[in-house]
Order: sequence, then C-alpha cells, then structure tokens
Amino acid sequence: MCFFEENLVPELVGLSRDGSVAVITVDNPPVNALKHDMRVGLIEAFAQARNDAGVAAVVLMAAGRTFIAGADITEFDKPPRTPATGDVIDAIEAMPKPVIAALHGTPLGGGLEVALGCHFRIAAPGTRLGLPEIKLGLMPGAGGTQRLPRLVGMEQAMAMILSGDPIPADQALASGLIDEIAEGDLRAAGIAFAKRILAERRPLTRARDREDKLAALRADPKPFDDLAAPHLKRGRGLEAPKAAIEALRWALDLPVDDALRRERDTFIALRNGEQAKAQRHIFFAEREAAKISDLPRDVKGRDIARAAVIGAGTMGGGIAMNFANAGIPVTIVETGDEALKRGLGVIEKNYQASAKRGAMSADSVQKRLALIEGTTDIGKIADADLVIEAVFEDMDVKRDVFGKLDRLTKSGAVLATNTSYLDVNAISDMTQRPSSVVGMHFFSPANVMKLLEIVRGAKTAPDILATAMSVGRKIGKVPVVVGVCHGFVGNRMLRLRSIESERLLLEGALPQDVDGALTEFGFPMGPFAMGDLAGLDISWRMRKAQGARAEIADQLCEQGRFGQKTGKGFYLYEAGARTPVPDPEVERLILATAQRLGVIRKALDRKEIIERLLFPMINEGARILEEGIAQRPGDIDVIWVYGYGFPRWRGGPMFYADSLGLPYIRDRLIQFARQTGDPRHEPAPLLARLAEAGEGFASLSRTS
Repeated sequence: MCFFEENLVPELVGLSRDGSVAVITVDNPPVNALKHDMRVGLIEAFAQARNDAGVAAVVLMAAGRTFIAGADITEFDKPPRTPATGDVIDAIEAMPKPVIAALHGTPLGGGLEVALGCHFRIAAPGTRLGLPEIKLGLMPGAGGTQRLPRLVGMEQAMAMILSGDPIPADQALASGLIDEIAEGDLRAAGIAFAKRILAERRPLTRARDREDKLAALRADPKPFDDLAAPHLKRGRGLEAPKAAIEALRWALDLPVDDALRRERDTFIALRNGEQAKAQRHIFFAEREAAKISDLPRDVKGRDIARAAVIGAGTMGGGIAMNFANAGIPVTIVETGDEALKRGLGVIEKNYQASAKRGAMSADSVQKRLALIEGTTDIGKIADADLVIEAVFEDMDVKRDVFGKLDRLTKSGAVLATNTSYLDVNAISDMTQRPSSVVGMHFFSPANVMKLLEIVRGAKTAPDILATAMSVGRKIGKVPVVVGVCHGFVGNRMLRLRSIESERLLLEGALPQDVDGALTEFGFPMGPFAMGDLAGLDISWRMRKAQGARAEIADQLCEQGRFGQKTGKGFYLYEAGARTPVPDPEVERLILATAQRLGVIRKALDRKEIIERLLFPMINEGARILEEGIAQRPGDIDVIWVYGYGFPRWRGGPMFYADSLGLPYIRDRLIQFARQTGDPRHEPAPLLARLAEAGEGFASLSRTS
C-alpha cells in the first residue's frame, strides 16, 4: 500500500512508503537543482527512513523532467552553507539499508555524485549521466573523482570528467555506472528493484569501497600518465583539468577519506578562482542573451516546418546541415548543376567524416542526407517557411536575391540574410515586406560553430525576431540579438584587431610573434594563421570593394599568396600541410614595407602585443553598447567566446576588461592614441565614464 507521510521541506523533498520500501522524492523545478533547502530535506528524509523500523530499503528519485541535474550554481558566489552535498552523500552511505537511485533525464554534477553515494542505481531509457563541472572551470567536489573510477574504471572516468560530456544509459550500464535500465514506470521499477535485492540479500557495497577496477593501475601506474596526457594537452592554460587529473590520481595513491577531503578543498579553491568566475559569467551571459529586453512576452515565433538555403557553397552547405541535423527538411538552391553537385558532395563528405569518427551512425548519415534536397530551380522555395540567403558578400547580389525571394516565397515566410557585414535594412528594402526580413549571421564552418548573430533590422517584426531566436536554439546554436551597423558586433570589433595586427607587423613584430601572443593568451589561433586558413583573398576582395588597404596582407595577395590553399600566405605550408612555418620572404617584405613607410621598428613584448590587439576591441565594444547595437556586455562576451575563440576561461572581452580594471585600459588607450595618431584609440565616452566612476561593464547589467 502506498501512502504519503510528510513533506519534509515544503515542495522540495517528499517521503512516502510502499510497504517496506520508502520513496524519497525531490521536487525543485525545473531541474531539481541541489539547493540548500533540498539538502536539508534530504538529510532529514534519510534520517527518518533510517530510524523507521518498518523501512527495509529506500528509493531516491525526482519529480518532473529530470533527476537532480546538478548544484544550484547561484550559490557558488555566496558563503557556503551546511549541509553540503558531501554531507548528504555521507548520510546515504551511512544507511544500513539499501538505497537505490532511480534516475531519469540528466543526472549531472552533484546530482550524479549523490547517485554515486547510493548502493545501487537504475535508470530510465534515454537517461544521460555526466559530471560537467569542467565546463565551468571546476571539477567534481563531492566524491565524483573517487567514486566514479571505482565503478567504471579510470579510463572511462577520466573521459567523463575531463570532457564534461554525459553518457547515455546503455553506455552507463555497460561500464558499471548503473545496475539496470528500467522500462515503464520508474517509481514502480525502483520499488521492484529494491524488493528484489532485499529478497536476494545482496551485499551493500559502497562505491568508495570498490577496488577491483583500480587494481591494475595500482600495480603499474604508468598507463595513468598515458591516459592523462591528451587531456592535459587540450587543457593548456586551464587550471581545472590539471586539478581533476591530480584528484583522479589520489584514487590510486591515497586513503579514500584523505582523497575526499583534498578533492573538496581543491573544488573550493577552483570555485573561488578567476577562471571559474569567468566561466560562470559566460554560463549566465548565454542565458541572458536569449532574452530580448523589449520583446513582449506574449509574442510567439512562427512554426518552421521546412527551410531553404540560397547558395550551396561552404557557408550555405553548412547552414543546410544544421537544419537536417535538427530533423527539418531543407532545400539548397544553386545557379548551376556543377556548383550544386560540388556543394552536395561536400555535405556528404562532412557527414561521412563524422560517421568515421564515430560521432554518428551510417543510418543517421542517410537520414540527414534524405532531408536535404538540391536544386537549380529557385521556384522550389515556394513552400519554405524560412529562407536563408548565403550568397557572395556583395550588396548588389544580395539585393537581387531578395527581390526574387519577395516574389517567389509565400506570404508568411521568414526571409533571412547571412551577411556578415552588410546593411540588413538596405537588403530588406528590396522587398515589399521588410518586416519579414532578419539577419541570421552564421559563422564558418556553419555546421560546427555555435554562434548565431540575429541581426534585428529597423522594420523586423517582433514575431520574426522571436522565430529567428527559436530556430537558432532548435538547430543547436547560441543566438544573440544585435543591431544593424557595419560588421554588427563580432566583425566590427574584429576589424579593430585586424588593423592593429598589421600595424604591429610594421612596428616590430612578425606574424609568429603576434599569433604566439594570442595563442598564449588562450585563443586557439592567431589572426595571421586564421587568415591563411580562411583565405587571404576573401578579405582582400572586401577591402578593395571598400577602398581600404592592408599594406602587408594586400602585397601578399598581389603575389598570389592566399594562405593554405596556395601553400603560401603569412606562412609557408609545406607539401599541403596545415602547420604554419615562418617564411623569411614575408619577414623581408615586412621590413622593406616599414622602411618605405618610414616606420622605425622596435622590439614588442607579448604583454604589449596583447594590449594593442585587445584594448581597441574592448573600446569598440563600449561604443557598440552605447549605440545600443548590443543589449548588454555579456552578449558581446558570448559572441566572442562562441564565434571568435576568445578563451572561455577569461570570460570574453568585456569581462576581461573588468578583471583588469577600466582605469588601466583607459590610460593605455590614451597612450596608444598618442603613439599611433589613430583617433579610434581615444577612449569611448562610455568606457571613460565608467573608469572615472570606478565601475566596470558589469554595472550596466546590474542597472538594466
């Protein structure tokens, strides 16, 4: 007989009984975050179950869409309160009665650590289990580094903890993380499992006491270093991966209680460190970016059942893949058969490469390809709910395309341009329905990069804006709303860095010096290696169209040095290799150009290079905020982290500026302005005001 006994903490933890089995249910919507009151309730619930002679076993489960999906991250910047998650786990492990965690949804972080403290774990089909702390600059802090390797082995534990990626229930079962996949009603399955283990008198072995999967490594620790090496390489500059690997090593070297204490101390040190603070900032900034300040709450986006993309080039093909990946049929339109065939071939090649890596099955590849239709008949876009133009970055070309879209698409269709620089308002004026036009600026490669700048035109209708945002999320992007200006947010700021990169070459640096400074700072690639990868001719064409010039880059292009595709750019690429090699010819060209222009070169250290590259960008970010092109500083940070490789652990350019202090940046910009004579280096009015007031960009978000 099932009956409800008591709510221990109202609406957070409930205790009920089914015969001799107690069921403890947590209920803290939407994701059952392990907040303080829930921890208190859990301690009380397990005490009651322990002291109730009529209870022989306990099932721990959660209401709603998921088991405990982690800690309450909002508590991280507040003074710690007891009981901590570790205290809850201690209470579970002290139970003389079997405790079964019945899991569903996404048991993550502290939630999974609580489950690891239980004697047994079952999971519903579709459950995904993980320890994602590394993505916030942390590591597990409630026993995850000690209990997980004892259950699944060190290789699997290290992969889960160092990637932060969850694993599906079937993999969790195969590895020993869970004991059973439960079909049907999870509560009933948990109770049945509890009764079965009572009948079978299974021993209550705690995860912390299991040693069999660590025995081989204790006998020969060398394979541990081999397992750790690639993770350390990928985590260059990051504190958390190194700390997590050290904690995993303690599972081999230390008594469990000592290792658990050290793990908790290390977690707290990481939590209080600058890298974790920066990554928490991005975590919250990404969620804030989804909010449009002046969009009425009752505005709903339009349903998008079918999409179309104009252009089957690298960008168009990548955009189409996003829709196919999300299960949305998409039509790709090209002007000729050869270009269409080439574009569809690249798409298939990309999918096959993913299958070869094990990222998807052959069946998934075929399902995605079946959702992509290629055509040279633009009339086939007539039934599309969303059409994205991805043609050559030329205003005349784009305006011509939008004139055709206006005539050929149905009245309710959303018309989007993928332009990265051009005026969305001017493009929309080519239609009789400018309110249906919006910018959707994808980043290359579009099937990989997470950022999507949603460009709001002067006449873009609220429901069109809402549609673009919802579609962006549905296809797995991080959408951020920006206003109309040349280059929007990301490329407008990037232009300042590009100008300064060229200037640094003339003043004393070489390409490898500039790139080396930025990669040491944490970017995956410097501006010159990135230019070679993208193709120097792309920016060259754009500069010529604008009447602009970049002295060094333009001379390289005039010599036919377009980067990796020609084997020469700012660097040499030997025999088709992608590794950049410094080229003495480029150095001679730089020296000769500086002499011709009368620039006296001098040695530049990495600190000056970084400041010269980043401070003008930050200054431009301040102008962007003052003009209302971006809603909030965090939006700019999200754009740069997800679209341009700004190191997440530094929090984005505006957060980084606050960490240095705006008075310092203001003073350095004044020095740069005097040194270069470039008025763009003069501190932006907003930056100057904040510096004078002793405030940072974060104050803008607090007052908005």
